[in-house]
Amino acid sequence: MCGLIGYIGNEQAASILLGAMARLEYRGYDSAGVATVDNGNVHVAKDKGKLADVIRECDIKTLPGQVGIGHVRWATHGGVTRENAHPHCDEKASIAVVHNGIIENYTEIRSRLSRKYRFVSETDTEVIPHLIRDFIDAGNTFEDAFFKATRELKGSYAILAVSATEPDKVLAARKESPLVIGLDHGSSFIGSDVLSFLPHTNRVLYLDDGERAVLTRDSVKIYDEHHNELGKKPTSVNWEWKQGSKGDYNHFMIKEIEEQPQVIRQALIQDNRLLMKMAIDILRARQVVFVACGTSRYAALIGRYAFSKIGRTFSDVIIASEFGYFSESVDKGTLVIAISQSGETADVLDGVRQAKANGATVFSIVNVVGSSLARMSDQVLYLNCGPEIGVAATKSFMAQLILLYLLSFSMDNSLSEGKEKLREISALVEADLHYHSLYIPAMAAKLKDKKDFYYLARGINFAMAGEGALKLKEISYVHAEGMPAGELKHGTLALIESGTPVVAICPTDYTYADTVANVMEAKARGAYIIGVSNVNEPIFNEYVRLSKVEEVLYPIVTTIPLQLLAYHSAVARGLDPDKPRNLAKSVTVK
Repeated sequence: MCGLIGYIGNEQAASILLGAMARLEYRGYDSAGVATVDNGNVHVAKDKGKLADVIRECDIKTLPGQVGIGHVRWATHGGVTRENAHPHCDEKASIAVVHNGIIENYTEIRSRLSRKYRFVSETDTEVIPHLIRDFIDAGNTFEDAFFKATRELKGSYAILAVSATEPDKVLAARKESPLVIGLDHGSSFIGSDVLSFLPHTNRVLYLDDGERAVLTRDSVKIYDEHHNELGKKPTSVNWEWKQGSKGDYNHFMIKEIEEQPQVIRQALIQDNRLLMKMAIDILRARQVVFVACGTSRYAALIGRYAFSKIGRTFSDVIIASEFGYFSESVDKGTLVIAISQSGETADVLDGVRQAKANGATVFSIVNVVGSSLARMSDQVLYLNCGPEIGVAATKSFMAQLILLYLLSFSMDNSLSEGKEKLREISALVEADLHYHSLYIPAMAAKLKDKKDFYYLARGINFAMAGEGALKLKEISYVHAEGMPAGELKHGTLALIESGTPVVAICPTDYTYADTVANVMEAKARGAYIIGVSNVNEPIFNEYVRLSKVEEVLYPIVTTIPLQLLAYHSAVARGLDPDKPRNLAKSVTVK
């Protein structure tokens, strides 16, 4: 759960790499480092801490050479120390490696190699340069040694390697962890995602599982794991770098929240024939199962309600990390709908692989064109929301909702009418943004010392309670719990005391009366009620006004005020909402 970047070209590598690493910071990290190759030597600078601090302390900008690799690390094996930061080198410091993922058999490899070579870190990654060195010492070239070494590794990985002995190459290997190559005139890039090198080029090649790459200034060659060359053609991504810049906003998160009216309109740009074809397949499937994690799972829960209310079709939602425990009931009669912003979420990809092995059909809803999930799927719907930099998902969640509603309307054979309803709601969301931005910051400041929040709702709004609570705890570091309002009295009511904030999502839909009754129970125990509704009830201490919409569509207008509450709560506490502690944007390890 980190970011890596490689470069070979005609400019100073360190400068290029540091720019790319800054664009990878959003993925989450606790240390950073760079290795460059120049004049027969590998130069390494790395340390724990923020990138700006590491650059200053290690003077990375002065590293010589036009070939190099860089890494921002999120600790999995070994603590957050300078020794554990990437890149890692062999004992002779002539090979440098950066790695995302987990090497499952590193213990046995390390035990074997430690008889010959000295290890200095606690990481699984350090076995890779020593293993390459072992094959070189046996008479192989750097490139051949790299291929042999990576074939011996078990687990998930994206690996980049450089060597003083073959200084005009960057070598790469991928298994279950993303790698994408950028092609420019006289230079080549390879990174965890397109954003890392997007200012330089939008011509890309995606590596698939088991593939290797050899990058030089003039060419990029793709191989299978046995060193057989493959023919792959580059494609272009339609993102622009300005979409990934913060502009005049204080944080990416608020920028991405405010982009959502346009995000709705962009998400509506879909192929109607594809939507109808997918809807027919959903209706014909023996069982329909959503697979997702985190925010995408809450979108799936709303999709489940929409499929039932609009499409009159039952479906189920399984957390991706739990999917394998249900795999016995997945077969060729199963249609799996996988949802992931990045298309690289490890647990989702693992579930999809199991589903496909059992003969299931896989549809996916993703943002990144060419991502692993997109390439594994039988049909794909793209969010069209542009790059999302903030770790907490905002605009991608909104786009996911829109696509799930589009599928639901297609199942009901009312796609045209549904699109028009959603287009009208985008205007309401735009008007509501101004109102919410005036009121919610003061409310968040008033509650900034509260440590426990409870979000209550019923029916389709229940998923919004979970998502609202997730946003708050992600970036404000407070305990927040979302639950069906009817479950309050089955245990949680014991935790309500005077002043406890309770966010009640209760628009005047089919859940209204029952939800208000549950909220009154909390109010009677002293709760401080934040009502999120299209009507202002006397029991509310604070009122967040929703525009009145069709019952099943309330999650769309509820999304932004809940995101703004989380955002302004983080700001009021002096926290950076773009970079929440311990979290990564793309969770690429299980």
